[in-house]
Amino acid sequence: MGVTEAQGQAERAADNPWVERLFRAGLVAKAVLYAVVGVLALGVAIDVGGRTTDTGGALQTLADQPFGRVLMVLLAIGLLGYAAWRIAQAVLDTDDEGDGAKAVVTRIGAAASALIHLGLMVLAIRLVADSGSGSGGAGGSGSRADQESQATAGVFDWPAGRWIVLVAAAVVIGVGAYNVYEGISRGFMDKMRVAGSRRRLVERLGVVGYVARGVVFGIAGVFLAKAAIEYDAKEAVGIDGALAELADRSFGPVLLGIVAAGLIAYALTCLAWARYREF
Repeated sequence: MGVTEAQGQAERAADNPWVERLFRAGLVAKAVLYAVVGVLALGVAIDVGGRTTDTGGALQTLADQPFGRVLMVLLAIGLLGYAAWRIAQAVLDTDDEGDGAKAVVTRIGAAASALIHLGLMVLAIRLVADSGSGSGGAGGSGSRADQESQATAGVFDWPAGRWIVLVAAAVVIGVGAYNVYEGISRGFMDKMRVAGSRRRLVERLGVVGYVARGVVFGIAGVFLAKAAIEYDAKEAVGIDGALAELADRSFGPVLLGIVAAGLIAYALTCLAWARYREF
């Protein structure tokens, strides 16, 4: 079988209605995780409990709820669907990005997103297995808080490790900037097949959501760059750490509340994508 024939078969598979449903389920799964991150952060901001966490921590939180194993199975399927969609974007160019420099960067980003969500799918499966064996989950919140520092410290031991971390920081900051741009330019609406008042609502939610997500990634990238410059792995933070940093600033609860609400808006935008996006 030649490369062209194989690609043709993959494209026909991507056009299957059941594959499209899987892709849409993936967007629902992503929406659920960001909604949990946003709601937990909002709880911290208004002092009614909650905690700052990331999408992996959101999975662990859901796994601890009644019917947690069922939720993990459903989310694992959805995350597989999301990863498959991003792979299709990267390999098959399903959004007709073309071959320009911007298109190449977009497709590389899609591939990276696919890997991240495959990792979340694996975590969901581990949580199902751990709950069945009674081992109490795949790591507590304390261990998650140190993961970024441990990973950064490991990279520092590589040849040119500091520069690798600095490049990674630039990439994370770039992702944040792209999200802000996508929100302000309303680029996320290009393939949204919805009109009238619903379109205006989705657009407003998306602007707020993308900007909030961009701010969180930007903060995480800045602290990762600081870790590289100061050669101190403890400075590295993820989404959870970025939210915690917001909470610790002047007017922290207000800032955290705004960003948390923005992440909830981003989750609602993902739901709108699941309903209205053209594949």
